[in-house]
Amino acid sequence: MVIHHAKNILLSVLAFLVMGGAAAQENHEAMNHGGMVMSGGKGSENVRDPNAYADGYVRGSGLYTSSKTHLMMSDEHLFSSLLVDRLEYAHTNDGNAVNYEAQAWIGNTYDKFLIKAEGSVEKSRIADTRTELLWSHAVSPYWDVQSGLRNDAGHKLPGRNWLALGVQGTAPYWLETEATVYAGSGGRTALRLTVAYDQLLTQHLILQPRVEANVYGKDDPVWQSGRGLSDATLGLRLRYEFSRQFAPYIGIERSQNFGKTASMVRAAGGSQGETRYIVGVRFWF
Repeated sequence: MVIHHAKNILLSVLAFLVMGGAAAQENHEAMNHGGMVMSGGKGSENVRDPNAYADGYVRGSGLYTSSKTHLMMSDEHLFSSLLVDRLEYAHTNDGNAVNYEAQAWIGNTYDKFLIKAEGSVEKSRIADTRTELLWSHAVSPYWDVQSGLRNDAGHKLPGRNWLALGVQGTAPYWLETEATVYAGSGGRTALRLTVAYDQLLTQHLILQPRVEANVYGKDDPVWQSGRGLSDATLGLRLRYEFSRQFAPYIGIERSQNFGKTASMVRAAGGSQGETRYIVGVRFWF
């Protein structure tokens, strides 16, 4: 009796599968004959129209159509930016000064025209400035190669012009790095290196140690710069970012002259090193 019931159940399942397969085949043939073919079928009149949901607008035509028919990628646009990395009031035992360092650029993802400016204002006059006009080209996701011109000027100081070649980018461990070599008239050469690191204490409070050093290949007594390691500056700034674009800060900085530069400064009655207490603001747009 059990075997008989099992046999009936098996026959019922087989009949259901056969009838279901036949129905599916019949339905498929009906769809083909009725013109309801999937996209890519031949001879169909109901293939989805790519402009069916465009309300009559067709790409490449119309009153406001651009002359360019290809899609614009982000690296085809021109962008610009201004970063004032340091605008600060510095207090020392020898006097006070306003220091600044800024970069402005215009270009695309790979190539930019870049202006760098750094200087100091003392006793209502510009004590010294460094201005660079550079062409910057991206060679990797984190590094740009920069080349161009540099000009140094100062109060009652002769101008110095240089050719510049360097790199700027992010080294391992997120070290913001600038390294540039210079060649000037009269056989002058120089190397400038800057390294900074942003340590996030919170999402808004950031501690930044910063080191800058200058090396010269030839004595320049007028500018009080000697051959070899001329000077180095170690700074520590604590800033609070109200937004990524605006951040006031306080800090302390130690500047020191070395070697022949220190001898020249002492001979002129100056100090070979000083500590500066800083309050300033960083912003960009």
